[in-house]
Amino acid sequence: MAVADPATGRILVVDDQRTNVELMADLLRQRGYEVRTALDGEHALEIVRSEPLDLVVSDIMMPGLDGYELCRRLRAGAETALLPVVLVTSLDPQAERLKGIEAGADDFLSKPVNWTELFARVRSLLRVKALQDEVRRQAEALREWNAKLEERVGQQVTAIQRLGRLKRFFSPQVADAIVAGGEEILRPHRREITAVFLDLRGFTAFTDRADPEEVLELLRAYHSTLGQIVAEFGGTLEHFAGDGVMIFFNDPFPIDRAAERSVRMALGLQQAFTPIARAWASLGQEVGLGIGIAQGEATLGVIGFEQRWEYAAIGNVPNLAARLCGEARAGEIIVDGQTEADLAQLAHTDQIGPLQLRGFAQPVPAFRVTALKS
Repeated sequence: MAVADPATGRILVVDDQRTNVELMADLLRQRGYEVRTALDGEHALEIVRSEPLDLVVSDIMMPGLDGYELCRRLRAGAETALLPVVLVTSLDPQAERLKGIEAGADDFLSKPVNWTELFARVRSLLRVKALQDEVRRQAEALREWNAKLEERVGQQVTAIQRLGRLKRFFSPQVADAIVAGGEEILRPHRREITAVFLDLRGFTAFTDRADPEEVLELLRAYHSTLGQIVAEFGGTLEHFAGDGVMIFFNDPFPIDRAAERSVRMALGLQQAFTPIARAWASLGQEVGLGIGIAQGEATLGVIGFEQRWEYAAIGNVPNLAARLCGEARAGEIIVDGQTEADLAQLAHTDQIGPLQLRGFAQPVPAFRVTALKS
């Protein structure tokens, strides 16, 4: 929608008398206006429908479609409802004004036309038209902005939904990186991590005795508690393998005091699992949580195939954490020598090694975490 300029607006002059039309059109053109003419109401409507206009000046008394009906037709159209209309009459001005108001006219002139008055009213109505056009332009811009905003909100909702789905398969840190387009941090690399392996003691015997529904109920309670605490301490959940779970710290994003976080998380998990174990013990099912922790360099990155990817830690460190977990009894946390050295000011430990572990040629120093120092 073009914005009308009060000095250069487009005006349609309508009169069945050619002399009157040409005179008014010439005078308006001399004032700098662009002028179209029509000798009857039907032709005037055709011009209005075919090109943008800013003002219509029409005689009232015309054969066929008179000025009143022309005005009513313009007001009935959505595109021309606000188009300014000036009616010109040679009859009783007061009576014609009332009829013109009912038809929707904006202003009136009496014949013979006072040209100075005509020019003043044209300028006034074109200013009104310019304001109307600006309001309409802003309304259209607002609609476009709202449409773009809705599209952006839709994209964000989709991203959030996608992130929610990804977090079912990846740790929150890995899922966030994928959604944010940070796949480069998922490429194979080496980094020092602290790996934590969890395993349920008595779970195999439990699955042999319990109903399938009971097995899944226990796993749901275990995993729900696990997920909350891992997130609280900023761990990366690598994978579930039934009752076995691998978590590591310091990747894909570096964090401070990885060993301390891992032990605090392990103690929190043991404390949170205690009521779960008690509940099942009351039903005659003995289960407990064993935890192994190891620290050192590992290879990390995405592994798998096209339909299924996992973010994994590979090397001696995750293997050592799993072997130490295998030595832990229900309720115990066993750490390697490097982790124990980092915990000297944090936790009380008892030496239980060196341990001869499967897959390791040399005995491995190992320590049981008993409590945090006050």
